[in-house]
Order: sequence, then structure tokens, then C-alpha cells
Amino acid sequence: MRELRIVDASDPAAVMQTLAGALAGGPAILPHVGVPTDVPAAVQQRVALIIETSGSTGKPKRVMLSADALLASAAASESALGGPGQWLLALPAHYIAGVNVLVRSLASGTEPALVAAGRFDPFAFAVAAGTMDGERRFTALVPAQLSRLLQEDDVLETLRSFDRILVGGQSMPDSLLARSLELGLNVTCTYGSSETSGGCVYDGVPLSGVGVRVSDGEIELNGPTLADGYLGDPQKTEARFQESDGQRWYRTGDTGTVIDGVLTVTGRLDDVIISGGIKVSIAAVEHVVAGFVGVSSVVVVPAGSAEWGQVPVVVATTGVDLDSLRSAVEVVLGKAARPHRVVVVAEIPLLASGKPDRQALRELAER
Repeated sequence: MRELRIVDASDPAAVMQTLAGALAGGPAILPHVGVPTDVPAAVQQRVALIIETSGSTGKPKRVMLSADALLASAAASESALGGPGQWLLALPAHYIAGVNVLVRSLASGTEPALVAAGRFDPFAFAVAAGTMDGERRFTALVPAQLSRLLQEDDVLETLRSFDRILVGGQSMPDSLLARSLELGLNVTCTYGSSETSGGCVYDGVPLSGVGVRVSDGEIELNGPTLADGYLGDPQKTEARFQESDGQRWYRTGDTGTVIDGVLTVTGRLDDVIISGGIKVSIAAVEHVVAGFVGVSSVVVVPAGSAEWGQVPVVVATTGVDLDSLRSAVEVVLGKAARPHRVVVVAEIPLLASGKPDRQALRELAER
């Protein structure tokens, strides 16, 4: 067994220091904000890092990752990016995308720039970027962060200075991607999760060593970046990580297609609601709505309906004409997919990772 230490994730420098030790065979770490409960004193010898999932729709899981998996992810990412470079950490250090920035920095022997702790601020991002002195510069963001950065003309030149901006954690709206490319940003959309040591598919193409397939509509992934499973939950581990054809595969719970080796993610297996007796994909509705609204923050969540069972509800930071929106969705997805109402909020509630807090949004939509 191996000692497990809790590390204060609000101090990225401390996370990086203890992470270096964990990758070298020292105590395993669990980066965390606050005091976690029910944490064992030790874990299996091969486990170097425990990452809690974001818990955007349910109870967080604790993912066990080995040093081999983390370093394989860093090596594959470096290869895809054309070599090493200096990274800017703009994501929390207790989420896999943030940890990955630290792992890549350790693997390449570079010092990452750190955005000031606290709520994400575009100008703090620009200040941190101004401290970078590497010849090649990279950062990782979630779409909500990129959208906020694009709202500030003063930081556009800073964004253009990055050799690559990885964007993941959730689906990238087509309009946001199009605007980013029009503005000359070097954006790459990533796909992955804590269970795959973070992003393992870049712009639909798997990283070196990563396998992708779709089985019964569900995306499955394999390769050296896979997690060992879930801490203290062998049943969930067995359900999500399965052996097939002599290989170990992770069942993502996402739906998608693979055409000519390029993966397209279409939604979640569990995001389908029944509205008036017809199946409706919330992810598909959100995709259409995001394109209609533009780059403004918008999320679609399900809500109960006495008449229809469940209905899509749009939560947005700007007013949207409901009739026009319903017509746009109907053209693409049919009548059952039309949003029932629009809830306007000052800000979309976010998790620390920058992803929308869908649980809070569902509760808001129900009210």
C-alpha cells in the first residue's frame, strides 16, 4: 500500500510539488478544496493521484490514476502539440485538466504560469500570460472561460500569442469555435475525462496509443492513459472498465460516431428525456440553441411538466425570443424538442472547474 496525502488545491504550487513526488514514487495525493470525508490513509501502490469528478449532475466519484497513465497522457499531448512548451494554469488544480497542466510542466521541465486564485477573471489571465517567457506557450480552458475572454477586446492579443489553446470539459458551441478561429486563435477542442487522464482526443482524432470505438451507440476508449478505477467502489469500476478482445475499455456514457477515424460526440446516454412520449436529447437541443443564441452563455436542462412529462428549459444570460427559438429547434429536431421556456439569469452558475452546475440549473428551471 501507499500513503495518501490530502493537498490544498487552492495552492497550485503545493499541488505541483507533491505531484512531482507522487510521480516519482512518493505518497499518492488527493488535491482538494476544503476537508474531504471518508478518505483512506493509504491506496494501492500503483496509484499516484486521486481526482474527484466534478459532480455536475450527481455525486462525485474518486478516480484512481497511476503515474504511468498521467505521464503517458503528457507524452501523447506533447507529441500532438509538436513538442514541449510553457503552460499557463487557468483551471483549478483539483480537476484533471488543471492537474494535466502541472504534469505536462513537470514532464517537460518547465515552470507554469499561474492565474491568480479565485473566480476566473480575463484580466488576471492576461497578467499571468504576461509573465511567461517560454518560446512556445500553451493553456487549457473550458468553453465558458474562452467565451468570457472573447468578451474583452483588450485580451485578444494575449490569446493570439498562444501556440495552442486546448478547450474541453464540455461541448464547444459551434458559434464559439467559429468566432475563435475568425479571431486568429489556435484553438483545439479536446475530449476526455478524469477516467482517461483528461483529454485524449484532439479535434476528433485520438492521441497516440488511444483507441476509440462506438459500441451500441456509446463511445468507448482504451489505451495507456486509462484510470485504474474508482476508489472504494469496485462495482462502479467493473461497470465502467471492461475487458474486450484482450484490451481494457472505458465506457464513457457518451454517445457519438466515428467516421474515417474522426470522433464526433453527440450527447449523453443519460441526457435523453421523454417529452410527450417522444425521446428528446437535451444535448442536441443545447447544440441548436447555442447556435441560435451565439456565444452568450446558454445551457439547456430538463424540467418536469404535468402535461408532457419532461420538457427542455433554456437558461441564458440574455433575453431570447422564445417563439423564434422554438421554431429554430423544431426545424432541426421536431416539435417535441422545442424549449418550454427561457429562464434569464445574471450569470450561469459554474462549478470550480468552470463547467455549468447542471444540478443547480435543473433546480432553477424547476422553480
